[in-house]
Amino acid sequence: MTLAARGGNRGPAAAADNRRALLRAARELFADKGYNVPLSAIAREAGVGQGVLYRHFPSRLDLAFAVFEENFAELTALAEDEAPDAFERVVARMVELMVESVGFVELVVGARGVVTDYQGDRQLAEILTGPLERARAAGLTAPDIGVEAVALALRMIYGVATTARDDDQRRADVAAALSLVTTRWRP
Repeated sequence: MTLAARGGNRGPAAAADNRRALLRAARELFADKGYNVPLSAIAREAGVGQGVLYRHFPSRLDLAFAVFEENFAELTALAEDEAPDAFERVVARMVELMVESVGFVELVVGARGVVTDYQGDRQLAEILTGPLERARAAGLTAPDIGVEAVALALRMIYGVATTARDDDQRRADVAAALSLVTTRWRP
């Protein structure tokens, strides 16, 4: 097979596409197989070599945090919606992400003590602040509910998610916990 027939090596021009493919593959495989899925499987699923994976993400933790940052970007975009009900949608998506990847979230939560410059808690507060203020102003959320209470509720729901016996039980238990919490949030 000639080089032209194989498509050739695009080198640095492929870097952004490779990074996106690696993040997509990591998200899917972390959710499906857990955080300890072989990195070679992620590279294979992304259609790149392991050297490309390590060039973008020197460690498994770097890759995990990059996927987690994509979650924050998605949540930030949701939070920018000016609609009063954006708060409920942001929280619902946070919970969905939590349920989709319990083990993965567990890793990131545990890594907070290892990564000294971790800013996830601050990012979470920034994401929630605007939508929560709009929900309170519209009378959709009780005036005494603050970002700290929401973060605590999310941690409690996370605890419910991590202690479930299986996926079906996890979804049912998380839905029940979310219902209890959101009932308390309403005026």
